[in-house]
Amino acid sequence: MTMRAPAARHFNIAGPCDPRRHYMLPSAPQLPGVRELIEMDCYFVLYAPQQTGKTTAVDALASDLTAEGDIAALSFSCELAKVFSDDIAATETILLDSLRRAADLSGSPEEMLPPDPWPEEQAGTRFGEALSEWCRRCPRRVVLFLDDIDTLHGTSLISILSKLRHGHDARHSGLAFPASVVLCGLRDLRDYKVASGGDPARFSPADSFDVFADSLRLGDFTAGQIAELYDQHTQETCQEFTKDAVDRVFELPQGQPWLVNALADEITFGMGVCGAITPAQVDEAKERLIRERATHLDALRGRLYEPRVERVIRAIMEGTRFRARTLPSTMTSPTFVI
Repeated sequence: MTMRAPAARHFNIAGPCDPRRHYMLPSAPQLPGVRELIEMDCYFVLYAPQQTGKTTAVDALASDLTAEGDIAALSFSCELAKVFSDDIAATETILLDSLRRAADLSGSPEEMLPPDPWPEEQAGTRFGEALSEWCRRCPRRVVLFLDDIDTLHGTSLISILSKLRHGHDARHSGLAFPASVVLCGLRDLRDYKVASGGDPARFSPADSFDVFADSLRLGDFTAGQIAELYDQHTQETCQEFTKDAVDRVFELPQGQPWLVNALADEITFGMGVCGAITPAQVDEAKERLIRERATHLDALRGRLYEPRVERVIRAIMEGTRFRARTLPSTMTSPTFVI
């Protein structure tokens, strides 16, 4: 098959977006309420299913907040520590190493960087003391985004959340600590109780979770945002997505960001379409993605077999009733039909 010559940028279907290489939208419209909570020095949760642009959005927001001059904002991934579920010392070491690496790559002035080395503290207190020391030295309010925090589980997750809770409360007594902390991942707040070994049915405010002011879901693209994203491709290549094609893309995945990009990538690159793009080509791209079992779709298919999800899907298919509390938070997004 003849492929189109690649444009300077392309539709991203793997990992965070890079504005130099990928078509992408501003992060603010996908983050309603986030800035307001940060301005109020709140701790909160930002969640969404896989491949919806969480990392791209929080990285961009952290850069924007830092550039504005009053905040030192940093986003870093917790994923490398996921194998140390019950080793608190190892988890703290990996998280602090990841935090420093992200800070070094951020290009922030030296006075805003965390201490090197981190202060030596006993296991179980090191993470909290390290954040406190960094905030004591930093001339700006520190805002911290813990991306992939829900890859942690067990006692390590409990320990980290407990340190954040202690620091949150102790700020009022003069402790230097991040002004705002955002937990970013796949889970809504209630699901953190499950990951830490608790029972969601007995979710109590008297635990490490009560300081988190809200749980916000990352927004999907609107039809207008899809048109804006696709217009970037048109401007660079002169290849137009017709209005009917854009409407069809919105209709199929209801704005789910990965699928919006995957359909466009399949059309412009995989299918090598030349000329204006039509709804029929969108439908063909949908069928190709389903047949190829693209990685993200395969991952979603696997979730259908999780007990909580299976109960909901089975009830829908059988037309029976189910209790609302069994609805998993990760099912709040419209799902591509597979």
